[in-house]
Amino acid sequence: MAEKNLDFDAIVERRNTNSIKYDFAVQRGKPKDVLPLWVADMDFQTSSYVQDAIREKAEHGIWGYSEAEESYFEAIRDWMFRHHGWQTEASWLVKTPGVVFALAMAIRAFTKPGEGVMIQQPVYYPFSEVIWENGRKLVDNTLVQNEDGRYEVDFVDFEEKIVKEQVKLFILCNPHNPTGRAWSKEELTKMGDICYKHQVLIVSDEIHSDFVFQGKHQVFAGVKEEYKRMIITCTSPSKTFNLAGLQVSNIFIADEKLRARFKKEIAATGYSQLNVMGLVACEAAYRNGEEWYRAVHSYIWKNIVYTKEFLAEHIPQIKMREPEGTYLIWLDCRGLNLTENELEALVVQKAGLWLDSGVMFGKMGAGFQRINVACPRATLETALSKLAVAVENEIRK
Repeated sequence: MAEKNLDFDAIVERRNTNSIKYDFAVQRGKPKDVLPLWVADMDFQTSSYVQDAIREKAEHGIWGYSEAEESYFEAIRDWMFRHHGWQTEASWLVKTPGVVFALAMAIRAFTKPGEGVMIQQPVYYPFSEVIWENGRKLVDNTLVQNEDGRYEVDFVDFEEKIVKEQVKLFILCNPHNPTGRAWSKEELTKMGDICYKHQVLIVSDEIHSDFVFQGKHQVFAGVKEEYKRMIITCTSPSKTFNLAGLQVSNIFIADEKLRARFKKEIAATGYSQLNVMGLVACEAAYRNGEEWYRAVHSYIWKNIVYTKEFLAEHIPQIKMREPEGTYLIWLDCRGLNLTENELEALVVQKAGLWLDSGVMFGKMGAGFQRINVACPRATLETALSKLAVAVENEIRK
């Protein structure tokens, strides 16, 4: 049996499928006919092996309470070792319906109301939400841009904030969404050593780890032996194989006591087994999805290069750095000299696009927009052409 879903140029109709990306524009304050390139799911059909596995389970017709067999972990273990050189153990695994859910459980398990939880803005906005909604204090170690526009960690501020704000938990995004950084081993070591020194636990969101284009993804917990006992590693096949709607994530916690506290917090929510289709899809993806993954990885990289070349030629006022990781591009629109409201109007009303406004990711995101390029080239070409026309008309005003 061969992989069937390798035509990434094919346009798959997603409207009228209850897609958040395509069918809920009006409910979210956008025009009905807007072209969406915002939320981080792909416009590609997943691996045909995943489709076949789900189809087989669906045809059985009984979807009662289900749990994963040993083969489920083995598929994850082999994928993590093959792609990231990280050796995991079955006892470390805790399955959750999503990474954001896991972040919330970690916050509740390892901090008390009012205690400091540190993040690095501009960053994936649910990080802030789960801190605020759980009554913890948000501490921001804001990322800084060097002369080339590359985002870096301010390590002096990192440690000062930990001490001053008595930070108990640090949530890292690696690769970083939305800036596209794939943190190096040296950078992770600096952050890890500071956290180890001050007894700060780390939650490492590595959901985008399979989409690193420059360099190689470094699993934070694999950097040093002592980190293994202080890091909660969050993974999922959802970004890699476009499975977000199936709600399956795999959280690895090597320390037995931390794992017990984490699982107790999950139990307090009343949650137990995962969605059976999520279990089926995850195992099928990691076991048989290699060909599809390598093909989509290559296709997305070409979209990234195309976007950079298009902007340089047609919209030089908008700058971008090629992301080291993720299929999300952080567009620097500050050269347009527009206010936030004017920029949003340009993108949504004049270009007819639905992107993610940079301010959603923190105040340092002002003047930026995030665009998802995991789509057929024709869709991307249409979107960028619409943006180019809108910018040209804006300049001519």
